[in-house]
Amino acid sequence: METFLEILREVLKGIAREVCAYFFRKNVLENEKTTLRRRKQKGGSNK
Repeated sequence: METFLEILREVLKGIAREVCAYFFRKNVLENEKTTLRRRKQKGGSNK
C-alpha cells in the first residue's frame, strides 16, 4: 500500500510540474512574442 501511495505521489508531482510548465510557457513566452513586434512608423519623413 505504501509503494502505491509513493507511485501516486510521484505521478501527481509530474502532472503538477507539466501543468505549471504549460502555463509558464503560455503566459511568459507568448507575452514575449507580442513585445518583439516593431511599431509601425507614423506618417512623415524620416530624413
